[in-house]
Amino acid sequence: MANKSKKVDLNRRRFLVTATSVTGAIGVTSLGVPFVSSMLPSEKAKAAGASVEVDVSNVKQGKVLTTEWRGQPVWILNRSDKMLKSLKTSPKKLADPNLEVSSQQPKYCQNKTRSIKPNMLVIVGICTHLGCSPSPRLLPKGDMGENWEGGFFCPCHGSKFDLAGRVFKGSPAPTNLVVPPHKYLNDNIIIIGEDSEEEA
Repeated sequence: MANKSKKVDLNRRRFLVTATSVTGAIGVTSLGVPFVSSMLPSEKAKAAGASVEVDVSNVKQGKVLTTEWRGQPVWILNRSDKMLKSLKTSPKKLADPNLEVSSQQPKYCQNKTRSIKPNMLVIVGICTHLGCSPSPRLLPKGDMGENWEGGFFCPCHGSKFDLAGRVFKGSPAPTNLVVPPHKYLNDNIIIIGEDSEEEA
């Protein structure tokens, strides 16, 4: 009889220890969550545009990597030599060939390629007409017509941009696509949202 009651007591003790441990763990977790949450950036801070670090080491020539900054898509295009040659399009075809709307790119990207490194284009994938998202149409010709040398096309209203994000005349979009502030941490890492010290 004594053995039987002792066994019941051990079971009860195990139950109480387990229940107390679980309750304690829940209590510690619920106390810890507000502290951990307070260390994360607020939604306001994220919207304000915390910088984004992007590894571009695997972006092959002729390909686009899409990332996000300030809730907007940002395209990083590794342009081939052929793509760079296509940027010599006649200025008469472009609405702002000399990049006179300087707010569309930082000073260090106010050049023929609109980039820090000629081959790497960093550009916000939002049309400057009504905020739609264009599609990369990087290959020449095809369904874009015989004169298309590659670029970006907004199917909503027909705006066309070249491989530097410069808008073509006759497009509804009033200005070139935006080049965001960015800099290279090293050959493979781009930080979007921080200005480069590179000269224009």
